[in-house]
Amino acid sequence: MRVTRAGVLGHPIKHSLSPVLHRAAYVALGLDWEYDRHDVTEDELGAFLAACGPEWAGLSLTMPLKQTVLGLCDHVEPLAEVVGAVNTVLLQRSGRVRTVVGANTDVHGIVAALREAGYNSPEGRPARAVVLGAGATAASTLAALGELGITDPLVLVRSLARTGSLRRAAHRMGVEPTFGQLEDAPRALVGADIVVSTVPGAGADAVADALDARCENVGGVLLDVVYDPRPTALQAAWRRLGGVDAPGERMLLHQAAEQVRLMTGHVPPLEAMSDALEAELARRA
Repeated sequence: MRVTRAGVLGHPIKHSLSPVLHRAAYVALGLDWEYDRHDVTEDELGAFLAACGPEWAGLSLTMPLKQTVLGLCDHVEPLAEVVGAVNTVLLQRSGRVRTVVGANTDVHGIVAALREAGYNSPEGRPARAVVLGAGATAASTLAALGELGITDPLVLVRSLARTGSLRRAAHRMGVEPTFGQLEDAPRALVGADIVVSTVPGAGADAVADALDARCENVGGVLLDVVYDPRPTALQAAWRRLGGVDAPGERMLLHQAAEQVRLMTGHVPPLEAMSDALEAELARRA
């Protein structure tokens, strides 16, 4: 009997938590599936996809592949097309014909993480949202904010010259962000209802230091998509100033759960996946 396969692709990939989440789901669902990491560069992605046989059900994609894969799909789901980023590939077969479908579950993950942290639209006034960063995850964030009814976020970046892709994605979504410099973040974050940091690594540490120096209370919900270390410097500063944070691993959990639903057709076992994720993060710490 042929074992069904799935996996996560990216470069680098060795620290990905996706195998922990998906394997826990398969065990809870009673599925004899395999899920592994594969270090794949942008130049190697086409060949990897071509080599995936009928045993493959789907793939999770991380950086730098989320935009590269767009041109390799037979069909791109409308949300992923609008966002301009695919983090989920479904390998569907009808007889001997294979269809490569690109989808985006990052948007679902961001919305679910913010709601789980208690975000509710403020009464009597428009919500204020600030996004840090301009990459593929920032584009998914704009779509997520649109789902929450926020179409005019402030986007703060290191270089305004490198925002072309995000501006085009925003135009496709019908979102009208205002762009500014990342150095202005500490002042802009005070009073925001939602803050989403998509800045990789320790890129937001300087923002955290400057925010701490202001010593002004914050009242919104912060989602920092970085989950190593836990908490990040920005999360720690946000908590000290009275804000609520949605840990980045919760976004990871919810987007993976949606991937499980799309790949397997089953309701994802969220609790089992969450327990496995927490255990692995504790082990790594």
